[in-house]
Amino acid sequence: MKLFTGKRPFTGSDRFRSARRAVAAASMAAALAVPVTASTATAAPAAIPPGLSCDTGKHAIDDYTGFALCRNNGSQTQTFWVHLVCGWAPDVDGNHVTLRPGESGQSTAHCGKIGTGIGEIHVRP
Repeated sequence: MKLFTGKRPFTGSDRFRSARRAVAAASMAAALAVPVTASTATAAPAAIPPGLSCDTGKHAIDDYTGFALCRNNGSQTQTFWVHLVCGWAPDVDGNHVTLRPGESGQSTAHCGKIGTGIGEIHVRP
């Protein structure tokens, strides 16, 4: 009578199974690498549009509300808005603000509560 020791005899099909596992692991790693690099490429902070000087931040009481306070230092009318990267919740854009030369204005947006709060704040032209 042969007792089960937790090990089974090595057969030719084990080599095939090991090769399939290696291919599956390599495929999974390649599949996971694509979204990671794609998300880091899109997560790069956007530059503030030329002619605007802006301060961005989170609301003092609510970590889910972000703002961009901008001044138009240029010689042409410009429109901007705040863009919030909200973690698990969908990203949101704030109200569009149009500024004549010398004017200041603020755009605000609010991330959904299902998310993890504001991850990044961008000013979009």
